[in-house]
Amino acid sequence: MEMVSEILASTVQKYPDNTAIIYENRYIGYKEVEKTANQYAHGLISLGIKEGEMVGLLTSNSPEFIYAYFGVLKTGATVVPMNPLLSGDELFYMMNDSKIKVLFTLPSLLPVLQKITSRLENLKHIITIGEVKPEFGISISSLIQNKQNTPPKIKVHQDTTAVCIYTSGTTGYPKGALLTHRNLLSNVNSLVKVFPATSDDVFSCILPLFHAYSAMASMLAPFALGAGIVIDNKFIPRKCLQMIQDFRITIFIGVPAIYAALSRIKNPGEFDLNSLRFCVSGGAPLSPEIVTQFEKMYPAKIYEGDGPTECSPVTSVNPISGKRKLGSIGLPIPDVEMKIVDENDNELPPGEVGEIVVRGPNVMKGYLNQPEATKESLRNGWFHTGDIGKMDEEGYFYILDRKKDLIIVGGLNVYSQEVEKVLISHPKVSEGAVTGKPDRLRGEVPIAFVVPLEGENVEPEELISFCRNHLAPYKVPREIKILESLPKTATGKVMKWKLKSNS
Repeated sequence: MEMVSEILASTVQKYPDNTAIIYENRYIGYKEVEKTANQYAHGLISLGIKEGEMVGLLTSNSPEFIYAYFGVLKTGATVVPMNPLLSGDELFYMMNDSKIKVLFTLPSLLPVLQKITSRLENLKHIITIGEVKPEFGISISSLIQNKQNTPPKIKVHQDTTAVCIYTSGTTGYPKGALLTHRNLLSNVNSLVKVFPATSDDVFSCILPLFHAYSAMASMLAPFALGAGIVIDNKFIPRKCLQMIQDFRITIFIGVPAIYAALSRIKNPGEFDLNSLRFCVSGGAPLSPEIVTQFEKMYPAKIYEGDGPTECSPVTSVNPISGKRKLGSIGLPIPDVEMKIVDENDNELPPGEVGEIVVRGPNVMKGYLNQPEATKESLRNGWFHTGDIGKMDEEGYFYILDRKKDLIIVGGLNVYSQEVEKVLISHPKVSEGAVTGKPDRLRGEVPIAFVVPLEGENVEPEELISFCRNHLAPYKVPREIKILESLPKTATGKVMKWKLKSNS
């Protein structure tokens, strides 16, 4: 298999009668997904799309997202998935940077797009999911009308860019990570090896598919297995449990914020959730406290994994049929190597703290239009993740902090996650984030942003006193701000740069 789109054709051959997608009580088989994706591909070719050109997907989770995703790949073009919640300026940056030629979007987003399209010289066509006024854009139905439902005769090389995914921008402007067909297929093959799953399984697909983690764990890997996916485009806790019950979901793909919310639901026993076999968490650090609470309430265990967008994205996971270590991101998945290095890229022994680096066929070929950033991150054959971490004697990896989130107080390292874990353990605290603030005497000092549990009031002085009982004096936040919510990316990563700008 050399093209990502061949996953569909292969699964149709093996499991011709299997359900691929369940969406709003519609059951869509693999044959229909493959045929419709082929029609999308021929429609794009009729618009002049060629190999190597960029096609944007600006839409929420739906079967149409999947048809468009595979349809684009069948033409040899590159998918550029984007978050529908972004502002016009943010969308303009990505669409201009990637020189998108065709854009799939929702009618509700047309007012935002009308304000920026005149400045996008490369954008030739807007295709709307749903009907639209003829004077602006093309509807999906008119794009695929009378188009063939057989694959276009286009052969794409493994090293052709399949997707350009913009990093979540936790440190400012996002960068477009270029992932090839080889990158994605290698990650699919690795996940199929570590997931004890079959064509009989049903995966959740709640996380936004424009994100690398969801696209891999909730779409590409299940499709390679011939499993079904249950799509929803908004997480509502009780609706989510209803969905697990109604569609007998067996494998749940989530992020810590989802597991935290599910851990606060009253009476989850009202739902029959016994179909669940295991849950996977990624996208952000998972608190052991959340795991413990969740597993008291639900019949399945959570297995934490990790990986940056640049690695397609999964690099490690706690073995689902083996030893699980809470607080760890697990072992490297098959065909992926990981190690800890110092500032000079020397490998460090178990227990030593340094930067996590990754090597394997899943690692991107570079960042779009950013040769210096590419050179900086891809050094000596290894991708430098920017995560500060360690490896234990058994080869399990732990993330302590982001390199850019490391706070240096008078020459001493403070890992923000260590302070955050203490804050979250306070009985009145729901969430917490810690960043560094410039200080004339110490260089930096830690400051914290805290969201109380619903119905609780907590004073900064109470939390500072609590931290003093659990942390060395230099690690205690000098200031704590109480907020209603923390700014987050689509997968629950806290955007610390936004917090810093308001500190």
